[in-house]
Amino acid sequence: MSLRRSWAVLWKDLRVGPRSPLVLYAIVFPIAATLLIQLVFGSLFEPTPRLGIVDRGDSAVTRAALAREDIETSVVSSTSRLQDSLEANDIDAGIVLPPQFDQRLRAGEYPEIRLYVSGESLASSRAILMSVVAGLIRDVAGQPAPIDVEVVTIGGDEYLPLSERLVPLLVLFAMLIAGMFVPAAALVEEKEKGTLSAVLVSPARITEVMAAKGALGITLAVSTGMITLALNRAFGDHPLALVVILVIAALMVLLMGLVVGALVKDTNTMFTVFKTGNILLVAPVIFYVWPELPQWIAKLFPTYYFLDPIYRVAVEGEGIAEVWGHLAIALVICALLVPMVALAGRRMECRLASS
Repeated sequence: MSLRRSWAVLWKDLRVGPRSPLVLYAIVFPIAATLLIQLVFGSLFEPTPRLGIVDRGDSAVTRAALAREDIETSVVSSTSRLQDSLEANDIDAGIVLPPQFDQRLRAGEYPEIRLYVSGESLASSRAILMSVVAGLIRDVAGQPAPIDVEVVTIGGDEYLPLSERLVPLLVLFAMLIAGMFVPAAALVEEKEKGTLSAVLVSPARITEVMAAKGALGITLAVSTGMITLALNRAFGDHPLALVVILVIAALMVLLMGLVVGALVKDTNTMFTVFKTGNILLVAPVIFYVWPELPQWIAKLFPTYYFLDPIYRVAVEGEGIAEVWGHLAIALVICALLVPMVALAGRRMECRLASS
């Protein structure tokens, strides 16, 4: 296989690509889908963090919190009412200040307070309120806050906000369009127009053509995956790990796309295959949207083995060491797809030569 000839085919695709509606759609989709999901379910325009305070001693912390404009503070009459508000997601977090709280702070004691958080609140709202509460207490104490804080979650901590649980869906759709659909459609379109037959009359071989389509697809898929994660602020603490996962994910969907593009005869057949097959590829996302479903079922689908690492690293903050097992399975699936791509390519070449 000649890298020079593959590069020539790739360069042609790069020059023509920006004019293709499919390529433009692959780039625009992550932006449009993220905007829609975040406007409906999420935090693109995040609401003001809401703090509830049960004050049993007329603390200066309460007065300072009420005076702030960057948070919405309400005084609650009792701990039970505070917990009801948290469970209903009427507030994001709440604290209970014991009697003589300010005096004990200034005396250097270590009073224990409880910071309650709503299980349905945004992670960013929780972080802001925890920082604000610590700052207010520090101001009253006149020194680093000498307190012990116990965090208590009220109302479904096992379920992250829906906007975060939809991140795998957005990433998967972006990568399927860019890494699977675009290369497959390019192959089918060139077969229908006869340009692929013309290319194969030259010294270029089918492996070089498919390598060029693959390079374009994997680059586009990784790029759109990164754009989707960035727009959803989901790169977290392990961006390099996510890039590695996206490369493996892009390779898997690309290989599937090349098989489809090589085997189908026309655009109508390709659309039928994708409509049917994408149901199976997207199925694992259901188990993130509804976590109460039996999770073992998701493991029956190939895309699960890169979707789960994306979710655990991007949303739950885990590292590559915790997800390497699933990534290893994803690589095995990729290895099994390689001979299928080669076989489909040879079959396509024979069919074009005989036509």
